[in-house]
Amino acid sequence: MDPKTPKLLFQKPTKSVRDWLLDSDPSIRWQVMRDLTRESDEPVAAERAKVATQGWGATILAAQAEDGTWAGDVRIPEYPTLRTLLLLCDMGLDPESEQARRAISRVRANVKWLMNISQEELPKDQEISWWHKPFFAGEVEPCMNGRVVKIGAYFGEDMQPLVERLLGEQMADGGWNCEQENGSTRGSFHSTICVLEGLLEYEKVTSGSLAVTAARQRGEKYLLERRMFRSLSTGEMPAIDNATEQPPTWTLFSYPTSWHYDVLRGLDYMRSAGAAPDERMSQAVELVAKKQNQNGRWPRENIHDDPIGLDMEGASGTDSYWNTLRALRVLAWYSLQN
Repeated sequence: MDPKTPKLLFQKPTKSVRDWLLDSDPSIRWQVMRDLTRESDEPVAAERAKVATQGWGATILAAQAEDGTWAGDVRIPEYPTLRTLLLLCDMGLDPESEQARRAISRVRANVKWLMNISQEELPKDQEISWWHKPFFAGEVEPCMNGRVVKIGAYFGEDMQPLVERLLGEQMADGGWNCEQENGSTRGSFHSTICVLEGLLEYEKVTSGSLAVTAARQRGEKYLLERRMFRSLSTGEMPAIDNATEQPPTWTLFSYPTSWHYDVLRGLDYMRSAGAAPDERMSQAVELVAKKQNQNGRWPRENIHDDPIGLDMEGASGTDSYWNTLRALRVLAWYSLQN
């Protein structure tokens, strides 16, 4: 680390914070046991198995329609389906469980892109090459396809064709951008984190390839060169988030994140990827540490308008299980490695 940067000393969560997390849902509990209390594999696996049959995971699985979709958008049900499947990945639903196999078989057999849009409704002056393509074939935007790769790899689908597409779409600066087809020549924080998470999951499941690893490391460099949330040219927070035409909200921590980037999501990816802590992360890590409330928990912030049909936590500003879990393990990882 830069000697001018004070080393962050991670303090283990207090018993009250641990108890609060452990008294939540199996999807939180097993990750606390693995990442924070460091319990042995057997009890962690036993707790993880409950995601399919208890709590939030069981509720989500029970809400899936016979056509493989989840409710939330009658016109394009594949979008809430994508978001819900990502949540099941984050919850740690065992991909080999009977419940997971049944859910994914429904998706594989039935869910398509623009599945409820007829050909007559398509723009006459625009070719929609992904209309009615199977869900796991992906569509055209890297931010979408990165998340499809994450889901597909996690649940055992063959994602190599979509991975190859993403490798070919990496930009000169190491990032990805859904606006590339409209002329953008710079990467986007949002698109880049979605692709990185997908490539990482693909590598974990398949051992990846030299090309995948190289692309992912270039994407990580894109984030690091920008200190995880700053402009490369000015070193300041950008005035406008090009994906939303609004001031960036990357310093506000949300969950579920959907396609949106924020600092905590970026750091938790770096932890999961086994990246070595880097001085260029230090400002972002300090930001995470400063967000901790006096009760030892982290608040829920910036709730996105991308519903998943399940209320896991409270309103913005209230204590967040997901943010607290992720922040604590990010700080533990960063501190232990320095």
